[in-house]
Amino acid sequence: MKPLVSAHELARLDAVHWLDARPSADAYAAGHLPGARHASLEEDLSSARVPGHDPAHGGRHPLPPPEWFGRKLDAWGVALTDTVVVYDDESGANAAARAYWMLRALGHERVAVLDGGLASARRAGLALTSEVPRSSAAPSPSPERKWRRPTVAIDDVEAYAATPGWKVLDVRSPERFRGEAEPIDPVAGHIPGAVNLFFRENLREDGTFKSRDELARLYTRILGGVPPERLVVHCGSGVTACHTLLALDVAGLPGAALYVGSWSEWCRSGRPRAKGP
Repeated sequence: MKPLVSAHELARLDAVHWLDARPSADAYAAGHLPGARHASLEEDLSSARVPGHDPAHGGRHPLPPPEWFGRKLDAWGVALTDTVVVYDDESGANAAARAYWMLRALGHERVAVLDGGLASARRAGLALTSEVPRSSAAPSPSPERKWRRPTVAIDDVEAYAATPGWKVLDVRSPERFRGEAEPIDPVAGHIPGAVNLFFRENLREDGTFKSRDELARLYTRILGGVPPERLVVHCGSGVTACHTLLALDVAGLPGAALYVGSWSEWCRSGRPRAKGP
């Protein structure tokens, strides 16, 4: 299944499981696509709410254990072979792309992000509802639940950033990368040796993703001859980094690793920090 699906392509899909990955439970309750379940970034797509969680170890939105997320999918009635479409209202950035990455990393192949998000669905005439779907019969659990897509730990990131033939890509806004502004984390700057490409460069003005060819040219230039398997992608807390990993999938350049802890972990670790371009 392609990584993206347009609102006009939805009619061709059978028995879709919808996940609404908008952060706000209130927004979901006020209106969502029929049949959609709310996949909360804080409650379902990270272990940020686990008692005692420290952002210095894993960042602000650490990945939950794969078996824990698997039980969420069981509760939602999502089987390994089911078709899942995820959406949010930030063109995939918060946090549809994160949900996509997690599902694909668990081995779910029939997963896509709704291109253009909820706005594109509304433009296509799809109605909203406040009705919460009934509980589904839990499918048989998938064996050996584990993350099958690459992630890297903080020690590896530090080594790769200084190693020729590897690249560390920071997808935060340019002003955050340069250390001119930091609205979320306690310290501004970036990982020494990292390069920057804002994740919003993946999008057209209407909030849909650029074409496969456009994204392939963009990231081939960023890679500069480095294979995607030697690219580490990060952001503030491992969420919008998944937007760029999705764009790489669209571009036909899969294999990059996610640094989940991202800047929110690095800046609290006491490791070196850089500022400027």
